[in-house]
Amino acid sequence: MRIAIAYTPLWYLRPMATAPIPSTTAPARGYSASKEQLLKRLRRVEGQVRGIEGMVEDDRYCIDVLTQISAVQAALDKVALGLLDQHAHHCVMGAPDGPAKQDKTDELMAAVGRLMRRG
Repeated sequence: MRIAIAYTPLWYLRPMATAPIPSTTAPARGYSASKEQLLKRLRRVEGQVRGIEGMVEDDRYCIDVLTQISAVQAALDKVALGLLDQHAHHCVMGAPDGPAKQDKTDELMAAVGRLMRRG
């Protein structure tokens, strides 16, 4: 029995440089563990905003509309505080020591400042 061996050029056998394959998964965020709960709260706030829109369309009393707006703002504040807490525990405390941790701390404090200036 005779086996035929084909000639394969050496350049073909060398590994070719390939571009890295981009990751299809997003990096873990501070809120990843409670993402479903966060989305549920945001959907509830969205429903409250739609309710306010309906109140305006129905010409409801101004104070009642303002009360509901206050409730929406309080709900969003609660979401924001939860995100800040998760960011502090996951992103800031989990950052490597040095400039990266300082950058994350500065970023956190800037976000707190923006939330406090609202209104």
